[in-house]
Amino acid sequence: MLSLAGRLDRSRFEPHLAVLEKAGPYLEEAPRDLPLHDLGTRRVRRAALAVTRLVRSLGPQAVLSTLGELNLMLILTKPFWPGGVRLLVRESTLVSARLAQDVRRPWLLAALVRCLYPRADAIICPSDAMLGDLSECFRVPRGKLVRIYNPLDLHRIRQLAGARSSPYAGAGPHLVSAGRLAPVKGFDLLIRAMAEVVKVFPSADLAIVGEGPLEVELRTLARRLGLAERVHFPAFQANPYPWLKHADLFVLSSHYEGLPNAALEALALGTPVVARDCPGGVREILAGCPLGRLVSGDDAQVLAEGIVHALRAGLKASDALDVEGFLDRFRPEQVIRQYEDLLLNADYEPGGHSQRPV
Repeated sequence: MLSLAGRLDRSRFEPHLAVLEKAGPYLEEAPRDLPLHDLGTRRVRRAALAVTRLVRSLGPQAVLSTLGELNLMLILTKPFWPGGVRLLVRESTLVSARLAQDVRRPWLLAALVRCLYPRADAIICPSDAMLGDLSECFRVPRGKLVRIYNPLDLHRIRQLAGARSSPYAGAGPHLVSAGRLAPVKGFDLLIRAMAEVVKVFPSADLAIVGEGPLEVELRTLARRLGLAERVHFPAFQANPYPWLKHADLFVLSSHYEGLPNAALEALALGTPVVARDCPGGVREILAGCPLGRLVSGDDAQVLAEGIVHALRAGLKASDALDVEGFLDRFRPEQVIRQYEDLLLNADYEPGGHSQRPV
């Protein structure tokens, strides 16, 4: 969202950013010319009145939101907005998989998605898998769904990756994974797989970059498996890219994914990727990738075999014939143009261009 806000053409757009709480590690990355509105709460449901007042005050042509709960709240408040304001919501995850694994009352959220999402003017999905999920499982009309990939700023990623030397020590090979320490990321499975990997590569180590509620549990699992010196938790990194660049392998162990940005960022830095072929956009973006390898199943042994095979293969960026071409569809110029067309044009079609000024 910050990348989008920073790159919108200022001759046609006056973007504003509203946040539930004006805090967090990404606050400093907000563009300096971007007005930032603090809704003053950590809870989505308590922001309904504040966001309605903000929309009435600004009178925008369009409102763009992301994250499921926020999307639903905005759809509910839309009848209280000024007439003519379009609401575009971006879904960030595979909804059916999230309902099956992470939600206490899945039937309620499913009913809300089925009832409310069709009331948005458009629903943006970062992968075709997510688009199909909303259409087939929740009966959201296809005409409301638009697939727009997330932008991948290759220049910025590579610049930040070179800002520091390798964070790894020891002979390696060095494995890395990144994401919130939550059940969906399957880090427990990855740690169990690591117990098998070190039998083949005794000096191998794994860095899990991120923070979250499962940190203590994951650390305990690593100790119980005798991996306390092999599995490291660098916590949240404002600049995680040196960890990705200098690793021998990036591993994606998620149970489901909307669009795995960290895997794409690893590829952009020339780091091979082993990923579970989980529900969502993983297969869509990695199938046929010269540096990617998909692993099927929920078994730690199978994941370990995929990791060992990739390490033995010794893939490097120099071995990939067309990684740059493979990543073209994620370039910011292409992605931002699609967002601009959608924001300007109520009759947007993917690949079309709006002629209506704003």
